[in-house]
Amino acid sequence: MGKRDDLIAKYADDLKNKCKVTPDIALLTKVTIGCGPSIYDNDAQTVAASDKAELERIEANFLIKKLGLKAGPALMDGINAAVETYGKSERNKFRAVFYYLLVKHFGREAAYK
Repeated sequence: MGKRDDLIAKYADDLKNKCKVTPDIALLTKVTIGCGPSIYDNDAQTVAASDKAELERIEANFLIKKLGLKAGPALMDGINAAVETYGKSERNKFRAVFYYLLVKHFGREAAYK
C-alpha cells in the first residue's frame, strides 16, 4: 500500500471509532484525493476547529467553492455539526475526515462523482 492508502485507512478508522460513522470508502478516497498535497503536510492535514478564521476559510473555499453551496448560517451550522461529530475534545481532526463529514452532512456526494 502507498502512503495515501495508509492515510485513507487511518481516516476510515477515525470515522469508525471517533465519529461513530461507517465510512463509504470510495467517497472517502475521492475526498482525500481532493484535499491534494495538504494531507501530507503535518500542519495542513488537520483542521484547527477552535480557529474561527480557519472555519471561515473552510466555509468559503470548500463549502461554497467546491461543494457549490449558498452562503448562509446553515453552512457554519454544518461545520459545527462536523466538529460535534468528530468530538470537540479531539485535538487532531484530519482535514479529509472533516471534509467527508461535511459532504455527508450537506448531501453533496455528487460533487465527487
